Amino acid sequence: MSYGESLYSTLLFTANELEDIDDVNTVDLMKYLPAYYKGVQEIEELQQSLGIEIYGLNTRAQEVLDQAYVETATWSLTRWEAELGLSSDPSKSYVSRREMVKAKRRGTGTTTPEMIQRTASAFAGGDVSVEEVPGEYRFIVRFIGILGIPPNMAGLIQIIDEIKPAHLAYEFAYTYTFWDSLKAISWNTAGTGTWNDLRTFG
Repeated sequence: MSYGESLYSTLLFTANELEDIDDVNTVDLMKYLPAYYKGVQEIEELQQSLGIEIYGLNTRAQEVLDQAYVETATWSLTRWEAELGLSSDPSKSYVSRREMVKAKRRGTGTTTPEMIQRTASAFAGGDVSVEEVPGEYRFIVRFIGILGIPPNMAGLIQIIDEIKPAHLAYEFAYTYTFWDSLKAISWNTAGTGTWNDLRTFG
């Protein structure tokens, strides 16, 4: 067989072969060569060097691909924020910054209860309902899919202030643990946490 068609062709190596990585972050390329090369020091050292480089290339390629998606973006978040007109604060966690980007993307177009709901769900990580209060020019954002107060409330408030009609007020309603659901735990277990832990237990 020619080199391009053989079992050890470079065409057979893909990113899916990363299970061959060992503890020094390399790829075992020797298994793609004929058995008679094993034990030849020059060949083994060459393949080890190439394996380290291939591992690095695959790692960097995956990292670049990750930047195309908000859920996995890291160093490209600054670009996402700039495109959406958001201020960039590297001191904030990636999670908080991703929430802002996702919420901003969901909060484009005509403001409706559904749009506010989609925007808030980016921060809550779960179900959110938006309840209009007719005649009072306000609405309630109720967190259903998460117990307690979501961590990035400052970001959510900033986004809602940007997208809501100026004449509307709003408030938040949080969900906490019901007393009946605490019957499943003992006093000793309850005593290991704080009151706030019990309020969001479940």
